[in-house]
Amino acid sequence: MSAAPVWTPYCGPAPDAGDWRWNLDPVLLALLVLATGLIVWRLQGRRRAFGLAAMAVLALGFVSPLCALSSALFAARTVHHVLLVAVAAPLLAAILPERRAGSLLLATAVQAAVFWAWHAPGAYAAALSNDGLYWIMQSSLVASAVWFWAAARAASAPTAVVALLAAMLAMGLLGAVLTFAGQAVYAPHAYTTLAWGLTPLEDQQAAGLIMWAPAAALYLVAALWRLGRMLGPDVEARPA
Repeated sequence: MSAAPVWTPYCGPAPDAGDWRWNLDPVLLALLVLATGLIVWRLQGRRRAFGLAAMAVLALGFVSPLCALSSALFAARTVHHVLLVAVAAPLLAAILPERRAGSLLLATAVQAAVFWAWHAPGAYAAALSNDGLYWIMQSSLVASAVWFWAAARAASAPTAVVALLAAMLAMGLLGAVLTFAGQAVYAPHAYTTLAWGLTPLEDQQAAGLIMWAPAAALYLVAALWRLGRMLGPDVEARPA
């Protein structure tokens, strides 16, 4: 019987239950400190606040024990990716100058395609086997999401609402596929979930539910906010 493959993702080997290991990679910490310093130096007011919030989210994803936990649980990796594309990315987009960011239709399609592609079992396993591919995965997820949120911010409210709902459907559909899959498909987590009280399939289903409900809901909330801003002035202008 062949031995189980040993996966060595960037965040380190999968921790045992209760092992809350922080990632103190000096290069990563230096880059986060440098980026935070630039934000404090170059930005003011709300843009500075958004930038600092984005750095906090990135630190949560890459420095906190969530990083190591994502080596053990696909559900934790899903939380990590959702933080990147649906929390950090809109905050980063908010610090950019508000101007046309290209085709919103194309940005919506690219963001969804990148997210789906990196959650294909083969691509996902490759990213957890090579640090270079891992950072290509993370940077492409963030870059495509920042493009999407910047384009949605610059678009008219009706167009942005449609794009946000499309992004919600793309996220929710992937979540549904993972939730109802009949077997676990992510090899790096085939031997890492039992220590945390989950079978690989249960872990995958939990990840699917995270994408299907709370992650997709973030796009719905953004769509409702844009819709509310569009309708708000007309509502206030109506006579009592």
